[in-house]
Formats: sequence, structure tokens, C-alpha cells
Amino acid sequence: MAKQFLNLVLSLVILLLMIISSHAGTLPAIVGVYDTLPGEEFKYDGKTVEVVEYMSFYCHTCYDFEKSIPVIRGNYPGKVTWKTVPIYWGDHGSPKPGEAYLIAKEMGKGEAMKKALFDAHMIQKKNISDITILEEIGREVGLGPEFGKKLKAGAKAGETRRALAMAQKVGINETPTIVIAGNIKTDPHAMDHKIDLFRDNIIVILKSILKAQ
Repeated sequence: MAKQFLNLVLSLVILLLMIISSHAGTLPAIVGVYDTLPGEEFKYDGKTVEVVEYMSFYCHTCYDFEKSIPVIRGNYPGKVTWKTVPIYWGDHGSPKPGEAYLIAKEMGKGEAMKKALFDAHMIQKKNISDITILEEIGREVGLGPEFGKKLKAGAKAGETRRALAMAQKVGINETPTIVIAGNIKTDPHAMDHKIDLFRDNIIVILKSILKAQ
């Protein structure tokens, strides 16, 4: 118990030191542990901050991070817009779950599909690369035959390709990666993959942006 407490205190101290020291010369008004995306501009209208979540339905860390999203958004109701961008890594999966999510989102079932895809892969151990399985999941969340038709036709294939190309362009190499206000990037790697610290770091960044105006 004492060792666990010591590890927790050490992690918090490291986080605080990183927050104080990181990127002071780049964006002095913004604190937190982050990188800036090359070629991308900081965008904030003084009212709402856009958060883009690059994630994968094959990613266990993304699955673990899901429960943190309502906590982050709940700290700033009405001030944060959250966009989920599904990507995948080469042979480690398929674009089809991401396409299924995007189609479901367009049909008003995005969050239900996101939850169902994670459950199917992480809990039920189903092959979510299989279109038949994805159609079955679609029916479970209340989507009709049109969902399956769009999935088979590759209605969102172009969007998933563009998302992956964008991720590669700006140097995103792990999931989940969070991009805040257009060019502020953070991922769990800097937090030693501790999801609680990653969540708190995002909250710190958002707080500093929202207080800057």
C-alpha cells in the first residue's frame, strides 16, 4: 500500500513539473504536457474549444480512455466540442469498424455504435473486421438495412483514408491521441500510459485555454 501511494505521489510530482516547464516559449498562456502539430494553427473562437480524438477500435488504451471522456467534457459543459476520428494501423486491423462508426454517426447512432464496437472487440472477442459482424452490431444498435448497404459500398472509406493520412502527416503515432484547438497534441505516452494522468492533463490544457480569454 505504501509503495502504491509513493508511486502515485511520484507520478503527480512528475506531472506537475512537466506542466510547469513544458512549452513555455511556444504558447505561454497554455499549460500542460503537449506538442504542437507542424503546419497547423491554434484555433479558438473565445467560446468553445474543439477536441479531436484520434482513436482505434482495436486499441485497449482507447477502450480504457472511454470512461474519461464524460469526465473531461463534464468539467466544461457547453464549452468543449468533441470529435471522434477513427483510424487503424496497417495490418493491425481494418478500416471497416471506423467506417461503421462514421455511418452510424451520420444515422444518429454514433455513440451507441462506438460503445458496441468496443464491447464486441474487447469483451466478446468478436472479429470487428468482418462486415457480417458489423452488420449484426448495426442491427443491435437499431440500424436497418441501409447501414449494411452503405458499409458494403464503402460510403465512408474515403473519410477513413483521409483521417489516416492526416494522422500520418502531423506525426500521430499512437492512439488515443488528442488534438486540442487545432494544433495542441497530447497522448498517454508522456504520462507513462496512466489514463488518470492523461485525463487530468487534458483538463489542465483545456482550463488554461478557456481562462486565457
